[in-house]
Amino acid sequence: MHTTFRVGRLTCHALEAGTQRLDGGAMFGVVPKPLWERRIPADERNRIPLALRCLLVEHDDGLVLIDTGIGNKEDEKFRGIYGVENAGQSGRTQLEDALAALGHTPSDIRWVINTHLHFDHAGGDTWRDPSGTIALAFPKAEYVVQRRELDFAQHTNERTAGSYLAPNFTGVPFTLLDGESEPLPGIRCLPTPGHVPFHNSVLIESGGERACFLADLVPTSAHLPLPWIMGYDLEPMVTLESRRRLYQRAEGEGWLLVFEHDPAVVAGRLGKEGKAFGLVEPLRLG
Repeated sequence: MHTTFRVGRLTCHALEAGTQRLDGGAMFGVVPKPLWERRIPADERNRIPLALRCLLVEHDDGLVLIDTGIGNKEDEKFRGIYGVENAGQSGRTQLEDALAALGHTPSDIRWVINTHLHFDHAGGDTWRDPSGTIALAFPKAEYVVQRRELDFAQHTNERTAGSYLAPNFTGVPFTLLDGESEPLPGIRCLPTPGHVPFHNSVLIESGGERACFLADLVPTSAHLPLPWIMGYDLEPMVTLESRRRLYQRAEGEGWLLVFEHDPAVVAGRLGKEGKAFGLVEPLRLG
């Protein structure tokens, strides 16, 4: 349910909030299937397994939760299309189960930071209670997102409407950020556009150590090669440059990179493999 590691004096927990399955071709864009399938094999419907991993940080200002998974609001048709398996023990999701395993309840969360508002990253911001009412999933938390990402989510088009589902963010009392920001000491939101124009990754810094929750900039460790970019990315050439900039810092400063969607690898450090980038000291699930 969770993998624990430290960043300086901060304790962090990678929380397993369930899984989904998406088309492998869409997940790897122009990369040929014989190449990507060596890293993540596809099922009979050409879908690959993907984690719904969130990050919990024990901070002096309270518990900080980065991204919230898919939540419990979607119907069986939706869950079948996207291969969602995230049901929890109590009618909510595996995210709440993972919190409970650490001794926490949703009311203990003080901050929720969204990397962006796609349904598999912000779906758990709200939940459907037993009466059918949609309410805040973390009622005592301050929710944080980029200002222009919220505007982008509220003004969809034919390409983006399927990923931005209004019940996930309508009525959420967001604190809005403008570009690179540090909502809490040692937790910095870094603009990493490309997947969507106002996507951000989250850098955690303490005691000279750094970990970066990459979100959809690099969804799995298989996506580490610079040109292995998702077909879902709205601006793939922008993704390429966002990665290039982040990799330079990550390698030079020894960042731990945390993968939101990798089904087996939770995190690792960046290293060179010839002219390409690879993963050093991977931290794997169980």
